[in-house]
Amino acid sequence: MWKDSETELDYLDFDHIIGLIEGLISDESLLPSSIGVYGDWGSGKSSLIRMSMKKAEEVDGTVCLIFNGWLFEGYEDAKTALMGTILDTIRENQPLTDKAKKCISGLYKSIDKFKLVKSGIKYTGDILFTGGVGTIIDLTVKNVLANTKEKAPSLFEEFSGMDLEKIVSSIKDELDNKEIRQDIKVFQKNFAELLEETKINRLVVFIDELDRCSPDTILDTLEALRLFLFTGRTVFIIGADERHISYAVQKNFDEIEGQQINIGKEYLEKIIQYPIRIPRMSDREMEFYINCLLFEKELTKDEFEQVIRLLQDKKSENFLEFELTYELISEKYPEIAEKLKDSLVVARQLSDVLAQGLNGNPRHCKRFLNSLVMREKMSKNKNMNLDRKVLAKIMLLEYFKPSLFKKLAELQSLENGKPNDLKLLELKELGDDSPLKVWKDDIWVQRWCELNPSLKDVDLRAYFYFSRDSLPEKINTISKKLSPIAQDIYQKLISRSDVQRNAAIEHAIELNDYEATEIAQRIFTLMISETNIDKNLLKSYLEFCNLRDILHTQVLNELESLPGQKILLALVPSICRFIKITKQQSAFHSIIQKWVEDNPTIQTAIEVGLREE
Repeated sequence: MWKDSETELDYLDFDHIIGLIEGLISDESLLPSSIGVYGDWGSGKSSLIRMSMKKAEEVDGTVCLIFNGWLFEGYEDAKTALMGTILDTIRENQPLTDKAKKCISGLYKSIDKFKLVKSGIKYTGDILFTGGVGTIIDLTVKNVLANTKEKAPSLFEEFSGMDLEKIVSSIKDELDNKEIRQDIKVFQKNFAELLEETKINRLVVFIDELDRCSPDTILDTLEALRLFLFTGRTVFIIGADERHISYAVQKNFDEIEGQQINIGKEYLEKIIQYPIRIPRMSDREMEFYINCLLFEKELTKDEFEQVIRLLQDKKSENFLEFELTYELISEKYPEIAEKLKDSLVVARQLSDVLAQGLNGNPRHCKRFLNSLVMREKMSKNKNMNLDRKVLAKIMLLEYFKPSLFKKLAELQSLENGKPNDLKLLELKELGDDSPLKVWKDDIWVQRWCELNPSLKDVDLRAYFYFSRDSLPEKINTISKKLSPIAQDIYQKLISRSDVQRNAAIEHAIELNDYEATEIAQRIFTLMISETNIDKNLLKSYLEFCNLRDILHTQVLNELESLPGQKILLALVPSICRFIKITKQQSAFHSIIQKWVEDNPTIQTAIEVGLREE
């Protein structure tokens, strides 16, 4: 099993990007600066940045810290949490002179003021938002002081001992907008002096997990970052999915009508000075990544380090021509190479499909391998040994062709684990009366059949036994397995709103095949769970699936499972449109015949729908 989090081991060939970030951090002429490391959810942003920061920490006078806004969400304002975290790190890790202590005290007081402004405490809300003092006059000194103590402890000390009238006057002064604007300038000046006084040559702040945060938290964090951008020797690094951040900004300005620019993109470009985009892994890079993960578990620590050093040396000689092979390892470490034979085959088997289907996403790849290993462990607890190569091949169906996976599960249970139709599918001899007929011309399935090993003579009962809860598990935890962008697209598709659906379809191109398959499966499950099929859900399902060839046979199979009584007249236009756009008339012929036999009232509507241009 592999931990589903960042790592400081570079399995992703990030050395050139790490070098770039290191150069940006060390360049004196660029300070203060902001760096955006952009990539899909799970693309390795956090790992990359942590590797870069590890190198930066080796330089004297450099202080690095990691801020996770997601951990503070719901508990504290992101802006003041970030500012407070920076000050806490300096106070706890640097020797403070008297001047530094004075600077940091003033900075904490400034943060307390910002907290009061942000929270708009009900006891001072009148003063802040209307300029009135009526509400606060009616409060007791105890209430005012209690709430000031909770929200702004440094101000509490200043207010203690005053009478109510003085407290009201002091809080009003502290919250006056003009005073706040002036205090921002003082904050920036004090912060620059603090870095100088504490001998910090460079403060590097990595803002992590911003993808997971709400739009409000994202904006608050960006606003805090902007406060530091014009002073001090600071470097801010944001690791995020650029689309998610832009969406958060855009959502905040949705009320602006007639805008002709992408506000999210424009705003982000003003905040982030040096954007770096992580490329998606190719099939060869995916193969190397999978091999490294498998080697890590197959070898001892010393053996693993020896192999990794060998691979890095060979790769540095000519990385464009580098290829990880059994012969390459065997030439220097023959005994180790023998241990890795199966791993090399599995990595070669999976790399091309996963690179394409997962858009080269390391996190999804790691989760695939974790599922594979968990099933191996379960089988061993039953005193059974699954062939990893066979298991991996079957799991590819589970991820990318779940309807075929489900059908094979049914067939193998009826035929002692060796479904004859699977054998015919592999041999390209499948007849038109086969329950697998809808997949025989599917390009993806044809490529899958060609992968080693062949399954036609394999008893599949054990493999499906340890996979039997996969479909319910996928449905129940879809929100945990999908990226924030994918979750947002899914919610828009099931909203039953034309506007939301169109927005989802517009951004669906950003999904990988795995996420698209998951979403399609979930929509169909939701759709058939209702008494009558909702025409808006069906429209979302078909328009979404129309975008990807890999989903066409899934739609064909799922619709074939519907009885004709379920196909109401209101659903016919969407179905006909999908058939014509995807050019599936011949494939749908038998399905339509079955529907019409069950429900003759739809025959004319289907005939007209398929004729119309």
